[in-house]
Amino acid sequence: MARPGLAPRRAALRLIGRVTEDGRLLSELLPRAVEQLSPDERARTQRLATETLRWADRADRLLGPHLRKKPAMPVLNALRLGVVEMAVEGAAAHGVVDACVSLVREDRKTASAAGLVNAVLRRVELAKWDTLPPPRLPKWLRGALVAAWGKETVARIEAAHAAGAPLDLTPKDGDAAALAARVAGTALPTGSVRLGARAQISALPGYDSGDWWVQDAAAAVPARVLAARPGERVLDLCAAPGGKTLQLAATGAEVTALDISAARMARVTENLARTGLSADAVTADALDWEPPAPFDAILLDAPCSATGTIRRHPDLPHAKDGGDFPALFALQAALIDRAAAMLRPGGRLVFCTCSLLPDEGEVQVEEALARHPDLTLDADALRLPGIEPAWIGAEGLRLRPDLWEDAGGLDGFFVAMLRKAA
Repeated sequence: MARPGLAPRRAALRLIGRVTEDGRLLSELLPRAVEQLSPDERARTQRLATETLRWADRADRLLGPHLRKKPAMPVLNALRLGVVEMAVEGAAAHGVVDACVSLVREDRKTASAAGLVNAVLRRVELAKWDTLPPPRLPKWLRGALVAAWGKETVARIEAAHAAGAPLDLTPKDGDAAALAARVAGTALPTGSVRLGARAQISALPGYDSGDWWVQDAAAAVPARVLAARPGERVLDLCAAPGGKTLQLAATGAEVTALDISAARMARVTENLARTGLSADAVTADALDWEPPAPFDAILLDAPCSATGTIRRHPDLPHAKDGGDFPALFALQAALIDRAAAMLRPGGRLVFCTCSLLPDEGEVQVEEALARHPDLTLDADALRLPGIEPAWIGAEGLRLRPDLWEDAGGLDGFFVAMLRKAA
């Protein structure tokens, strides 16, 4: 007979292994990994995998004194899972230890480590958990961020990553105060609504009628900077999953949403249908696609390292090593050039990335301006309600997870407004 609660732990441990050993992301793995589980087990699997990856560094610090040498990754992940479930989830130690030992025994490659897992998890000093520093980013990423923002700022960013991310909503009608009252949330100064507690999204008032959509407060800023107007021809370049498309469509602009992924564009179409908004959805490669006419405004949310979203995607530092970054930098530059070519004289282009790396923000803009003498920066467009002047630099707006610390933070983003000469 299967042990109660073992299925989600087993699925979570497999997920953690695919991330740490195979370099895969949870978002790619979750649908297949949980398809045989009940809804409650699916939620628990995702929570266990996510939180174990979030707290892996602190778990390793707690485990270190009890390990003579670092065990094989599958064994280390089982130990991490056990520590996090006890220290973060508050689960009873005897049940956790028993489950982790059983999981290790199931695999003949790790079965011989069952005694080690049992002994270490019984001896680990959980009382020290809260005295340990927030999990540190891996060296390949931490070094680059320290060089950009300094040690103190990076320490605050790491603390924000450990705290996780609240859920933010964007109101279709722009009335954040009214939506906050309906969903028992808080209206943020930038126009988003932050939920005070975890909730079943589809059960919140206004979901079925499409009155709002889930979108981090930082991710909602670029479309507000673009400030599309009714009747304008607007392109949302690299549109999926579609939050910015919905924002643009809600202004009354004639929106074209373009993305290279058919599966991701299907999500954009679904969200448009739910909210009753309209846009021309196009699946194509932005570098090859030819529009019928130039656009008045373009929003380019370029593919990037996504390092600004680690607080909600803690698997990313474990799955990546920075090796693919140079290709991303080149793609971003090519997309900026393509967007500039599709923009009418006098038009405007918002370039943004959910990255903490200057190479994917400030440096891209600096180099784009050198390549395109007909483009100029518009800093005034960045001065929106809720945006602190100190967040605006010479090349654009820099948002970081450690900002709004008392209100729950926000994703890391870079946003710049470029105008094309008339």
